Amino acid sequence: MHGTDKPTQAYDFKTQDIKVLKKLLPYLLAMRARVILATIFLISAKLANVAVPVVLKEIVDGLDQTNVVLILPLGLLFAYGMLRLSSSLFNELRDAIFAKVRYHAMHLIALGVFKHLHTLDLSFHLDRRIGGITRDIDRGTQSVSTLLSIFVFNILPSFFEICLVIGLLWINYDFFFAGISLATVVFYIGLTLAITTWRMKYRYQMNDMQSEANTNAVDSLINYETVKYFNQEEFEVKRYEDTMTRWENVATKSFTSMTALNFVQGAVIAVGVTMVLIMAAEGVVAQQLSLGDMIMIQALLLQLFMPLGSLGIVYRQIKHNFIDMNNMFNLLDKKPKIKSDKNAPLLKVGQGKIEFKNVTFAYSGKESVLKDISFDISPGQKVAIVGASGSGKSTLAKLLFRFYDVESGEILIDGQNIKQLDLSSVQKAIGVVPQDTVMFNESIYYNIAYGKQGATSDEVKTAAKLAFIDQFIEKLPQGYDSRVGERGLKLSGGEKQRLAIARVLLKNPPILIFDEATSALDSYSEQMVQRALNSVAQQHTTLVIAHRLSTIVDSDKIIVLGSGGIQESGSHEELLKAQGEYAKLWDLQIDSQHS
Repeated sequence: MHGTDKPTQAYDFKTQDIKVLKKLLPYLLAMRARVILATIFLISAKLANVAVPVVLKEIVDGLDQTNVVLILPLGLLFAYGMLRLSSSLFNELRDAIFAKVRYHAMHLIALGVFKHLHTLDLSFHLDRRIGGITRDIDRGTQSVSTLLSIFVFNILPSFFEICLVIGLLWINYDFFFAGISLATVVFYIGLTLAITTWRMKYRYQMNDMQSEANTNAVDSLINYETVKYFNQEEFEVKRYEDTMTRWENVATKSFTSMTALNFVQGAVIAVGVTMVLIMAAEGVVAQQLSLGDMIMIQALLLQLFMPLGSLGIVYRQIKHNFIDMNNMFNLLDKKPKIKSDKNAPLLKVGQGKIEFKNVTFAYSGKESVLKDISFDISPGQKVAIVGASGSGKSTLAKLLFRFYDVESGEILIDGQNIKQLDLSSVQKAIGVVPQDTVMFNESIYYNIAYGKQGATSDEVKTAAKLAFIDQFIEKLPQGYDSRVGERGLKLSGGEKQRLAIARVLLKNPPILIFDEATSALDSYSEQMVQRALNSVAQQHTTLVIAHRLSTIVDSDKIIVLGSGGIQESGSHEELLKAQGEYAKLWDLQIDSQHS
């Protein structure tokens, strides 16, 4: 799956562009006063710009007189200079006023997408690849800036200036001057739109391949150790090279077709300008037009076709930006499958009793992993879930935390169905130490303090002490300020696990889930953490997902999962006496330890 999560297909510009503009409009309206002021400065700059050739005509006509004593038209020359200066001043004022609009829109959109991604459920993030998401956000926010700049600094000024120039030619000269100029503009724009639309398939493919290469590179570098373990450096480089080779071929086609378009555009402008100037020259020869008229017409044509000359590039940029922004806004269209109902009540935790009632669940496209499961955990009780790999142990933890919702049945906390409650309030009441602990590439202190906003230094250090990680931290040269590396790679598995336990202890929720939390620890570390977990569990309702049975012998209840259901349950001693599935698992682990 590519990072962009989209098939390579034709982009429906008309429909998609309207959708993108509708989504962009609220961000502009948030600063409508600045948009209006920038537009006023834009119009003022163009009026001054178009007035320059008119004044130039008067200057030339004033000097082009025979048998008359010439007088230096100082007033007109000063007016010429002031108009030039005014045009520049109004353009700079427009840029300065609109800068806040552009960057504020980028800020709001990036923030909105980032916030929305955190509302999406686990299934979305498991299906997506982070490199593709970050690439889409980066390109999308940059496109917002570029698109706004193009509209304010290119499209609107050019359109306004074209209207002014055509209007001046129509009013002051023969209809054919305005008619040929207008026909040239229309023909130029029509060709540009048609050819550029045809070319856009190359840009779409380039984006697709670039995102694929980016996601592959990010994935490979994040999993650097795995690549090394299996000597797959050449495979990773070859995979990246194959994608970039395909990107190179498409990029080459895109560029060569652009050069052909540029030539066609240049030819249209050359033909149009030549025809108008021939007509103007004939008018001067026939003494119907003055030399100043011809210079004014030439200057107006230059002002008309100079912005038009870059219209092809601008149009391509607009289309590229619409594609990039559409990819980003598509992220906003993703709806979370797991969400709170409107006006859902908050979870009110009293004693912390947990009940699973006839719970059935299947992952998308798969058979049910849990079938009609029922059990309860009394307040302050420690219940362990064991079973073979794939029996649904971790699924129970994910359902309790509401990463997923049950298909049928219900999960209750203190008699309240969590599916009907505010999602955030449920997750605040539960602390999880996962099997695969991931750390932020920040300091040890930051990673522990992440468990509780505004935690004091003493609270952080107390949590570290309870997790038996404090002595290790204090021996480090930088102590709590030591950075843990990308995904915590600078720490051992046991050190990461104890940091994760310290973090959840700092959160101090009424309900704890330990998903094989001691699986990565050596015997000594396991004993220390187990002691901490036992003391903590006395004050919390605790669900322990266990593979190593020695860590859960003191549990109040042990539930054995298998074939989608509960095979047996009871205390450690009761299950050993029953000589069932648990006893078999226990004997296997005891034998493996002695062998």
